[in-house]
Order: sequence, then structure tokens, then C-alpha cells
Amino acid sequence: MVSHVGDFGLAKFPSSHHLDTSNQTPSSSIGIKGTVGYVAPEYGMGSEACMAGDVYSFGILLLEMFIGKRPTDVTFKEGLTLHEYAKMALPEKVMEIIDPSLLMDVIENNSKIREDRRAKLEECLNAIIRTGVLCSMESPFERMYMRDIVAKLCHTRESFLGRRV
Repeated sequence: MVSHVGDFGLAKFPSSHHLDTSNQTPSSSIGIKGTVGYVAPEYGMGSEACMAGDVYSFGILLLEMFIGKRPTDVTFKEGLTLHEYAKMALPEKVMEIIDPSLLMDVIENNSKIREDRRAKLEECLNAIIRTGVLCSMESPFERMYMRDIVAKLCHTRESFLGRRV
């Protein structure tokens, strides 16, 4: 897997009066800021930057990492989005959308993997994809809170490893 560092969150533009402390403008409100596919839908409607927007971006990034498709992939056309693609797979078809490179060990050792271990893997991948979907809901009011996301992902990791980390 290749990791990429990107512009997670929104870019901040200094005010033209950056030396004038009486006019403290932390960011520009002109236009949408962020990367296509990762920017929260409400920003297109003129909403101010907020934590829920970063949660949306995190959810899309989480889905991308485990599905192996960017939100701008050619697969997503005619209204289909990465969010909808993942949502439609829950819960029975999640293994079909997971990036095959993440499952290489499972595929290579399929005959050796115990059924309970495979079930645990599927359960954890379901939890991760479900978390990504809940983070990338269209409405900011339907998205998870970051503290709940961290708790859910830590619980999923502990469940998969079979121990508290």
C-alpha cells in the first residue's frame, strides 16, 4: 500500500490585513476550499468550515483506503458515489468491495485460515466500512463524532487482534 499526504481539512488563506490584529479573519469564505471528492457537500452550499466537514473527509479517506478506489474514480458516475458504493455493500457484500491487495494474505492462505478467523476479519472490515459510511453521510447532523469514531476503530482493532492494545 502506498500512502499519500494530502490536504486533509481546509486550506486557510491569510487576510489581506494579516498585520492588523483588529481584523482577525482565520480563513477566506470565498468559494469552496478542499479537494474534489473529499470536501463535505455542505461547503458547496456556503456553510462555514466545521468539525463535521473534516469528519466527512475522514470518512471518504477511510473508505478509499479499504476499498482502494478514489472518490473521483471512473466507477462513480451517474449519481453513484464512493459513499453509496460502500453503503450498498453493507453488510453481506463488504468482502467483495475490499481492495484485493489488503486480502492477499487471506487469499494465499485461504485453505489454512480457520473459519472463525475469516469471520472475525469480515466482521472487522464491516465495522470499518460502516464507520466510513457513517462519517461520510450527506447531512452533517447524521455523521459520527470524532471521539466516537476513534472509540469504534480502536474497538475494532482490539476485536481483530483479540487483545486490548
